[in-house]
Amino acid sequence: MDLKRWAHIVAVADRRSFIRAAEQVHLSQPALTRSIQAAEAELGLQLFDRGTQEVVATPAGEFIVARARQLLFDSRCLERDVGLYRSRGLGDTAFGVGPFPAATFLSPLLAAMRREFPGIKLRVEISNWQLLLKRLVEEDVEFFVADTRDLPADPGLQVRALRHEPGRFYVRAGHPLTTRKSVTFPQLWTHGVVSVRLPAAVRAAVSGLLGLASTDEFAPALECDDVEILKKVALDCDAVLAAPHAAVAQEVEAGTLHALKVTGLPPLSAQMGLVTLRGRTPSPMAELIMGRLPMAPARTARGRGA
Repeated sequence: MDLKRWAHIVAVADRRSFIRAAEQVHLSQPALTRSIQAAEAELGLQLFDRGTQEVVATPAGEFIVARARQLLFDSRCLERDVGLYRSRGLGDTAFGVGPFPAATFLSPLLAAMRREFPGIKLRVEISNWQLLLKRLVEEDVEFFVADTRDLPADPGLQVRALRHEPGRFYVRAGHPLTTRKSVTFPQLWTHGVVSVRLPAAVRAAVSGLLGLASTDEFAPALECDDVEILKKVALDCDAVLAAPHAAVAQEVEAGTLHALKVTGLPPLSAQMGLVTLRGRTPSPMAELIMGRLPMAPARTARGRGA
């Protein structure tokens, strides 16, 4: 069976409709239906139940679709690797970064790439890890960098740890809390905490400090994936900013933001990782960029699902 027919099977499974799948693979509906019927005849298996509402894979279909999906992925990887081997060029690339990497090392990294390789084209997507993972699986980006503590275990993912970035709570110059030598977490919380969406472990720790019955009751004053916006909010009002020091180093040095000493607070850090698809050869430019990331010592590197 050729790859196009395997792609037809996967499209029907994903779209759950012959009409929508036909549009995706650029065929007429009758032609796609004949392709699926021919595949079922060749395999001797019924792959889909044709219901009135949706087309749903049978147990045999689910078995075949999973392997067809891997076959198509391997085929794309092979085509890409052949192209890279043939061209031997750096080429363009696209990758993703989470809010904290975007606010720390992304700008100098991109500036260095532009200075050294002015002819290449880069596309960077800044978002939370959930959306970046979706982009990675769809092969829209080659890799992403984000906090990986909540990343699901998946043998198809490779995760390498980056250097941890210590985090603290910061307030603007002249904030009422700056007159105190130390503050408790409940005192800090009353002013409203602004942050990116925090990992589950951090949310649990903070919920405990606040005496909340569960993390479901945990609700910061503002959650936003743009650290620059969060900094501006903290500089313009009495909100308290939760962030890694690297993201606010310039403001702290300038004296516009001050770190708070919080009693009873365990050490906090952004635990970022580099996430790639296992088995996918990165482009030369992606490999070069990944090699310049602030990696953790080798002993802390880890594989996801290995």
